[in-house]
Amino acid sequence: MMHNLKPLFSVLFFVLLLNVSAQSVESEEISALTEFQNTNGSQDRFDVFFTVVNRYNVNSAYDWLDTVKVYLSNAQKINDSLATQLYKVMQAQLYNDLGEYDKSIALAMELYAAKDTMDAGSRKVILDVLDNNYANLQLYDKQIEIRKQKREFGYTDNVAFYDIYSNLGLHRKARNQYIMEVKPTIADNDSYGLAKYHSKVGNYLRLDNSAPTALSELKKAKAYLDVFLNDISKEKTEEQLFESELLKAEIEGNIGKCHVLLSEYEEAIPLLENSIEVLNTSSSNDHKSEVIENTLNLADANLHLERYVAAKRSLDIQFENISILQNIKRNSLLAAFYDKVENFRSAALYYKRNERIKDSLTQKQSSIIKQQLVTIVANEDLENSQRLIDEQKRINELARSEMKAKDERINLVFISLIFTLLGFAGLVYAYLKSIKNQRLIAEQKHIIENALVEKDSLLKEIHHRVKNNLQMVSSLLSLQTKNTRSKSAIEALEEGKSRVKAMALIHQKLYQNDDLSVIEMQGYIESLINSVQSVYKKGGHNISITIDAEGTELDIDRAIPFGLILNELVSNSFKYAFPENDENGKIYIHLRKNGDQGYFEYTDNGIGLPEDADERAHSSMGIRLMNRLVNQLQSKLNIDKATEGVRFWFNFS
Repeated sequence: MMHNLKPLFSVLFFVLLLNVSAQSVESEEISALTEFQNTNGSQDRFDVFFTVVNRYNVNSAYDWLDTVKVYLSNAQKINDSLATQLYKVMQAQLYNDLGEYDKSIALAMELYAAKDTMDAGSRKVILDVLDNNYANLQLYDKQIEIRKQKREFGYTDNVAFYDIYSNLGLHRKARNQYIMEVKPTIADNDSYGLAKYHSKVGNYLRLDNSAPTALSELKKAKAYLDVFLNDISKEKTEEQLFESELLKAEIEGNIGKCHVLLSEYEEAIPLLENSIEVLNTSSSNDHKSEVIENTLNLADANLHLERYVAAKRSLDIQFENISILQNIKRNSLLAAFYDKVENFRSAALYYKRNERIKDSLTQKQSSIIKQQLVTIVANEDLENSQRLIDEQKRINELARSEMKAKDERINLVFISLIFTLLGFAGLVYAYLKSIKNQRLIAEQKHIIENALVEKDSLLKEIHHRVKNNLQMVSSLLSLQTKNTRSKSAIEALEEGKSRVKAMALIHQKLYQNDDLSVIEMQGYIESLINSVQSVYKKGGHNISITIDAEGTELDIDRAIPFGLILNELVSNSFKYAFPENDENGKIYIHLRKNGDQGYFEYTDNGIGLPEDADERAHSSMGIRLMNRLVNQLQSKLNIDKATEGVRFWFNFS
């Protein structure tokens, strides 16, 4: 028994060994630092450092800093100036990611002093690092100078000022400028761009205490992002997917903060927790600040729901680089927590801490903010400032000229006043005259409208009487038919009666229409076929008739010839096309008119025309009548003989 289990244990051990090896390989694959170390050459390592999707997925920024310092030391030993510069750029970025902004600025400024010798990629990184450092240190005047230099070098990414406005508390101005600058640049089908746009607008609204409106914008952002992520027609890179997940976490975090502002704490908690978890994977300082904000709002929500343990757990987290305002909020929440648990001494301690911070902040911040605002106004656009100065000079010169001509202008004003009064009198006269003319026009319009109504009524009456007269002729032909014994004469009278009915139907349709100038041909053809069927009671009822004339309208000059032609064709099909059995009989009628060009086609699947049809055409009254009617339409009748049935067609104008 044990002998049989040995191979099984060996297999299990081998599988376990493979699994451990696979996990080890997988761990190496997902380590960005390992990929960096396995890359040869400083330039290639620089590319890996700044293009890797998640730099700190396994190793911390401190691990990276230690590794970069080793490579920097080796480059300095062999006097490799390019490698030294590239590793220092990475080091500046790492200090920034660690929140050691002073060190990062010092190193970045040292590098930037030699900006003319740097490649475009390194120079942009240094400018971005300085931009981020100054933002975190709230040195907005210096941040503006950096962004002006970005513009001078032709970098278009992150050169606007709306985020600086927001940092200074001018959230509405930030939102307005952002909408004005960014909205026109986003295509309607760019769902990711629209998601970022609505996320930013929603966040500015939230910061401006407009939570309900902000919530609407943020939900739009989430909907656009879902469209982007679910669009399988567009292939997405690993970096795009990672950035999308971070954007989704930002949006959910801001939605959660809106719910806290609206006292909807249960809805806020899962959104904030998920946002914190995802944003913790990012190395961006902005995302680190968002994690702090979300954590404080999570503590706030749990406090209101009396979940004190969960709230205290969030408040006990020791964050690096927490801002003064975030520290004030944390102290307030801790004071509120100790109030809730009736530890009033600790509560008082945190209240006092906040008072000291607020007093210090009030003294420093008012002067700092004023200075920053002045700097922004002065530096936001140097070209615009110069233009305003030039404009002011021009206005001053004009003012001096106007002062010299003051007496002359007074005289001109007096004269202008006289002419104005005369002009006003003229306007009053013209106004009164225009009122009189409008009355005359209204009366004439009323007379014309009455005349048109009367004309329409008369035309309808005429068409009605013509129709009645034609009906009377049809009745007379019916009486004549009853008094005639000759079969050929009866057929001729019936054909004549059918033609008269076709014309009478035209006039009936006209007086029933609101528009007396045209006839809707689909309904007319249907009525005409019903009329022909009533004449040939024994045939035609099993024939399938398709009419394709929907939307086609003809005037009376074209409708009457068409009616007579169609009467001849349908009558001929009923009489001759299906002599034995009409159960499978089909008739197709097509009529179209586009602008000045029209087309008519009539087909049936009957026995077709006889072999001597061409000779009969000269003696057949029906064919001769159709040829004349088609000539009246300035066209020529075409006849196609098929193996089954016949086709008549012609073009007309």
